[in-house]
Amino acid sequence: MYATPVQELIDELGRLPGIGPKSAQRIAFHILKSPAEDAARLANAVNAAKTRVTWCRRCFNFAETDPSADDGTGVECDICSNPRRDPSVLCVVEEPRHVVAIEKSGWFKGRYHVLMGALSPIDGIFAEQLRIKELLARIEAEGVSEVILCTDPDQEGSATAMYLVREFKHLPVKLKVTKVAVGLPVGSELEFADELTLTMALEDRREVS
Repeated sequence: MYATPVQELIDELGRLPGIGPKSAQRIAFHILKSPAEDAARLANAVNAAKTRVTWCRRCFNFAETDPSADDGTGVECDICSNPRRDPSVLCVVEEPRHVVAIEKSGWFKGRYHVLMGALSPIDGIFAEQLRIKELLARIEAEGVSEVILCTDPDQEGSATAMYLVREFKHLPVKLKVTKVAVGLPVGSELEFADELTLTMALEDRREVS
C-alpha cells in the first residue's frame, strides 16, 4: 500500500514494544511530515544511544562508554562510581528503568543490582539468563550487609524474589534481606509508581525470613 521505504519504516516501528500497526503508521507519518532536521536528530539520538551506551560492569545498569576511564574490565555507571553511595546496601531490581523510578524518590542512597529480567519459565527465562550469579558474587566481595528486593509485585517478580531468598541462605555471610512492602499494588509495575508511593514502600520494607 505504501512506497517501500515508508512500509519498511512502519514495519520497524511496529516491532517496538507497545506499538501496534496503527500507532506505527501514525509515528511514521509524523516523522515523514517533520522537517528533515527533526528526523536527523531522532536518527542521531538512536545511533548515539547504541554506540555510546553499554552495561555497567558492576550493577548492569546503563552506563556511558568512556574509553579513557576503561581499564579493560568495563565501565561503571554514575551510581556505582559515586563514592557517596552506601556500598553495604544493595537494591535489586529487574530492569534499568526501575533504577530511574527509585532514584526519583530521592530516598535510596545505596547501590543497585539489575537482574535484567525476572524468572518466567513459560517464556524460557530461567536463573541462568539473569544476573543472579553476579549478584551473589557481589554480596560476598563488596561486604554487602543488606539486600532490598525491589522486584515487581507480580507473579514473575514474586517468584524471582523467593528464588533469591533461597540462594542467599547458602551464602557464608550474615545478610539482612528486606522486601518493599506497602504502597505498591499487586500486579502493577514499578516504573509507573509515583515518588511518594516508592518512598513509602522503601521506608516500610520488611525483613524476609
